[in-house]
Amino acid sequence: MTAAATQAPARVFTNTRRVPRFPLAVPADVTVLRSGIPYSIPGRSVTLGERGVGLVIAGELYPGDSVGIEFRLPDAGGPFRLKAIVRYQALLHCGLEFVSLTSEQQTLIEHWTRRKAVTNPIASSSDAGSHFSNLSSGTALAPSIAAPRKNAEPKRRGKRFRRATWAAVAAVLLLSALGWWHWHQAWGELESQIPASGPPSQQPPTYVPAEAMQGLLTHKIEPIYPEAARLAKVQGVVVLDALIGADGTVVDLRAISGPDELTSAALDAVKWWRFQPYLVNGQAVQVKTRLAVDFRQN
Repeated sequence: MTAAATQAPARVFTNTRRVPRFPLAVPADVTVLRSGIPYSIPGRSVTLGERGVGLVIAGELYPGDSVGIEFRLPDAGGPFRLKAIVRYQALLHCGLEFVSLTSEQQTLIEHWTRRKAVTNPIASSSDAGSHFSNLSSGTALAPSIAAPRKNAEPKRRGKRFRRATWAAVAAVLLLSALGWWHWHQAWGELESQIPASGPPSQQPPTYVPAEAMQGLLTHKIEPIYPEAARLAKVQGVVVLDALIGADGTVVDLRAISGPDELTSAALDAVKWWRFQPYLVNGQAVQVKTRLAVDFRQN
């Protein structure tokens, strides 16, 4: 207990923007580029807010990593595929800040969190703390020791066993409470570092021809030819409608033509492409364009 207490942060974090966060335990896949190759890490969400998500993952990330995350929000339709930046990492816990949300994704997340705001996500933890206090103090849970004084030695052993059991339960609850407190403090630090989001830009995306965007391409990942399509000798060109963010990342993709067997492979590759920001009057803007992925067998 002393070692865990000394590891807990002693600083008091001042957070001028308290963003509500709510428990959310669903499977989540995190994708990060390692040496230019997408690497998928499975995990599970812990909490969700309008600006980010807390996770426990079976891998290692580093603060500042740009990642992709996919999870399913209950009662919100299909899976969410978002881009995020790692803002906090400790052991297997990490906190991600969302970036480049579409208006539809932002609206769905805000709607979900506002519905959850009718309850207090901290209340259950407070109740657990009260229950832990009762266990520690021995009130309401202390075993009855009134018994006839027959076979005194076996009864004393039974009482010692019960006391050891309650002590073990109290120790487990104490460690759980300390772990929750540490996570709560770390999440508070993450939220304090998230910049206030400004009003969304009302300027519509600029349409740029595919030839012009090809000249701005700085990072390209070749698609993986699906084995089933290769064996079936399926080939052709998959054409995608793409929304490119002001920072040059691919924000949204939609297939408009091409063999169905090749569409998924094209989407998985193009979402990791990077472009130079497209400038209008010296200012980077969002771009709508069309991208083509050609699948040909040698």
